[in-house]
Amino acid sequence: MATKLPATDVVVVGLGWAGSILAHELAEEGLNVIGFERGPWRDTAQDFNIATVPDELRYNARQELMLRTRQNTVTMRNNISQTALPMRQWGSFHPGNGTGGAGNHWAGITYRYDPSTFRLKSHLIERYGQKAYNDSNLTLQDWGTDWDEMEPHYAKFEAIAGTSGKAGNIKGEIQEGGNPYEGPRSGEYPNPPLKQPYGPTLFAKAAADMGYKPYYVPSSLVSRAYTNPLGVTMGPCTYCGFCTNYGCANYSKASAITTILPALIRKSNFVAKTNSEVHRVTLDSSGKRATGVIYSDASGRTWEQPAELVIVAAFILENVRLMLLSGVGKPYDPRTGKGTTGRNYCYQTANNAQLFFKDKNFNPFIGGGAVGMGIDELNNDNFDHSGLGFFGGGSTRVTPIGAAPIANTPVPPGTPKWGAQWKRAVKENYLGNMSVGCEASSYAQQGNYLSLDPTYKDPHGYPLLRMTFDFPDNDIRMARYVTDKIGEIGEHMGADQVVKTPRTRPWNNQSYQSSHMTGGFLMGSDPSTSSVNKHLQTWGIPNLFVVGASAAPQNPGFNPTGTVGALAYKAADAIRRLYLKNPGEMIG
Repeated sequence: MATKLPATDVVVVGLGWAGSILAHELAEEGLNVIGFERGPWRDTAQDFNIATVPDELRYNARQELMLRTRQNTVTMRNNISQTALPMRQWGSFHPGNGTGGAGNHWAGITYRYDPSTFRLKSHLIERYGQKAYNDSNLTLQDWGTDWDEMEPHYAKFEAIAGTSGKAGNIKGEIQEGGNPYEGPRSGEYPNPPLKQPYGPTLFAKAAADMGYKPYYVPSSLVSRAYTNPLGVTMGPCTYCGFCTNYGCANYSKASAITTILPALIRKSNFVAKTNSEVHRVTLDSSGKRATGVIYSDASGRTWEQPAELVIVAAFILENVRLMLLSGVGKPYDPRTGKGTTGRNYCYQTANNAQLFFKDKNFNPFIGGGAVGMGIDELNNDNFDHSGLGFFGGGSTRVTPIGAAPIANTPVPPGTPKWGAQWKRAVKENYLGNMSVGCEASSYAQQGNYLSLDPTYKDPHGYPLLRMTFDFPDNDIRMARYVTDKIGEIGEHMGADQVVKTPRTRPWNNQSYQSSHMTGGFLMGSDPSTSSVNKHLQTWGIPNLFVVGASAAPQNPGFNPTGTVGALAYKAADAIRRLYLKNPGEMIG
């Protein structure tokens, strides 16, 4: 039996990027805000100091910043004919744990989705025709918003994060050195691009020689000392190589704990409750109003926290699970394609070409998660898909993250897995190898979805989330196409050996692929196919907002973090500007 607490104005579930943004914006409005975080409080000086953070065994191998599977996990299967089994360790993706969430260990690559993404289904039908779209067997959806509505919120997030880069399109004017395929921006990036190591520089030169237009990868690893609009100061990236899967000791990588929480915790009307796991959102007897949340604290005691406004802004998987556990929306049925909660789960399609050189020294231990150069000619609908048998594409780039010695021992195919020959190959190839990656789209199909598992439960007795997913034919064809193209660039760079690795089926949990998942509680303009409106407000429950990558109806060829930040600011703006003045469903 839950003990009922005094009511508050707002509860926010999750204190990663989205939750911290919303908590700060609503506290700024003068509301009393309680933020819930399942994991511990994290602080740069204490948790990520320079003496302890460069520890590959602790952070990369043992995954200290990730959610413990004993806390919660998911079950997985490729299709509905299989029995889903629980993940006993995180392999394919890495949910975060603690304040800052997955933003603590992300790479820092900070893209905006391109304008066509927000009306993708309509765009593809207009360009290629209804028959071509029908033949794809995809279940794409428009977002119910557009570029003009999203752009100011992208700009606000980049200002908070101190994103470094070079604009490619300012108010419709193409800018030399930037990405010419990006949507029109209102202004330049807050900080100039990072300086580039040898590998990205070599890639950019070869790509330019072949007619591509290389650009600096937009990075929320700041290139210089920077103070953001909240008064929080960051330090320039030092290319230490301990970045992806690690916290940043140098205050260089933007995350909620380095950009927002230092300002938020100083507000007397904000309280953070860490090591507190929210189990469900409570509804009134009509089911049309959220009344608060049920949660357990670190001692295992269960509490009810009433609130006038409930915001769920956790990692995508927990957003969807909480909605299913709370009975919000109709669960999606893959047999009929009906229902909204769990609909259109998508992943990211990772492709790669490993390059081996005999005469190059890339010093691969130097790097950062978002240091690099890219091209966008192979992404989204930037090339003509007529007759190719697929839609989509990917962001192609070289981003040396830092080749740590335990995990990074690339050797050419055919090398023995161990022994003297393997050791010799590691020594000979460590300095002279690099990779060209293509982080590509994952498009929705009817059989990919999220649901509650009928068998497995978490330690509190609640069903685990069940993931049913495999890559559709569309994405497999796309993967082969883009990987052949990046292989051509590798050959032009003069590599002695190019090892192409396009994404293949089946999807599995054996190795890390990407934490970039989308869908399950979609944004749109039709309540029969979406869960939230363009303000991230739940259809039929106007005081419940669900914010995060769960809103994206499909995943384009960019990581979603920049868009998650923009959606959080979009929702906060609507609440402050519209909802608080006239509580109720916001249309238009």
